[in-house]
Amino acid sequence: MADQFDVVVIGGGPGGYNAAIRAGQLGLTSACIDKRGTFGGTCLNVGCIPSKALLHTSHLFEEAKDHLPKLGVKTQVELDLATMMAHKTKVVGELTKGVEFLLKKNKSEAIVGEGRIAAPGKVEVKLADGSTRILDAKNIVIATGSDVMAVPGVTIDEERIVSSTGALSLKEVPKRLLVVGGGYIGLELGSVWRRLGAEVTVVEFLDRITPGLDGEVGKQFQRILSRQGMKFQLSTKVVGVEKKDDALAVHVEAAAGGNLQTIETDVMLVSIGRKAFTGRLGLENAGVKLDARGRVVSDAHYKTGVPGIWAIGDVREGPMLAHKAEDEGVACIELIAGKPGHVNYGAIPSVVYTAPEVASVGKTEEELKAEGVQYKIGKFPFTANARAKTIAATEGFAKVIADAKTDRVLGVHVLGAEAGNLVAEAALAIEIGAASEDIARTCHSHPTLTEAVRQAAMGVEGWTMQM
Repeated sequence: MADQFDVVVIGGGPGGYNAAIRAGQLGLTSACIDKRGTFGGTCLNVGCIPSKALLHTSHLFEEAKDHLPKLGVKTQVELDLATMMAHKTKVVGELTKGVEFLLKKNKSEAIVGEGRIAAPGKVEVKLADGSTRILDAKNIVIATGSDVMAVPGVTIDEERIVSSTGALSLKEVPKRLLVVGGGYIGLELGSVWRRLGAEVTVVEFLDRITPGLDGEVGKQFQRILSRQGMKFQLSTKVVGVEKKDDALAVHVEAAAGGNLQTIETDVMLVSIGRKAFTGRLGLENAGVKLDARGRVVSDAHYKTGVPGIWAIGDVREGPMLAHKAEDEGVACIELIAGKPGHVNYGAIPSVVYTAPEVASVGKTEEELKAEGVQYKIGKFPFTANARAKTIAATEGFAKVIADAKTDRVLGVHVLGAEAGNLVAEAALAIEIGAASEDIARTCHSHPTLTEAVRQAAMGVEGWTMQM
């Protein structure tokens, strides 16, 4: 007899496992299927979490080696890469076990195997031992996430030509690292290996890095990374790579076409983006449609064109962010349970975990200009922030954009230390429809980095006080 569930979730990443947990909280029977063997998806296993572990430890290494002596702390520093990697592995292991515990706690069955939709309401799972299990589901949630996008003609071997996965597990620090793609992932992992001693060059097809960021922030961000030693070749594309005995010969040319140039490197990181993972899911047989970019077509309430089949996270439209997937998972299950699930896409923050960090929520100037929206801006540099001075982290600035007529906060962009944490109050401000004056007149602890956001908000109306 087939197993029966109110909800079967295919994919155990941030979207999938949080959907299964929410289902349990709302009294729905559920199963969460993941083929990896450890739950948590790309984010927890080979993405957000291990990369942040390496970003933190590599930052401490560079601080101890290069910056602490300037503050009167003399150090003798030696890199132990194996121990650094062991810390990363330990963190991932603890958190994956935590996800399994949470699924069990909320009475969701965790199934290790490869799931596919055999028909609407029916999921077939190929288990590790080769056997097949059939699940009957009133609702199926597709939460299979995304996969690495490859450069045409370049084969990733995860040793010398690596994706983000391989870049998290290099056995030694390469002398030279070529990063293909100037987005968040490439810049973060490039920062890790630069701090540990690699010469890093970034090749980007567009004429700027981090194209989704506010333009002013992106330009200053690139200047800071350049001062740190990262090199950039913009408006450039990779057209091929040759493996030599001791190096890679990477052939590049101008994005618009032109003469070939060869860059020699020891390791090449391919980081040009990600694509929705929809293979081997049986979507065509089930009648689920994909868009031109291979994403599952779904409406504003996560419904596909097939009753009872839903989609969340990277596999559907929108930014490929773990927290976006998590919120969609929660909202989707609430809708299934007859509750008013909702995600405010205008209040989803994004963070680049370099040093300094970059964080953004809401609209950029470029987007507002394109939409014809009149706006006002307030900015405040970290050089004028007392806390930033005390911790020797004065690079960057906070920028608040508000509607010119209503003063409603439209976007906040922070380049500086702890930007990922500082942007949280901005996300809340946008979520509740607050005005820049609401931030400006909210008392912030002194001395803290949060005061930079407050002073920027004051600047929207022209009364910045500490500059």
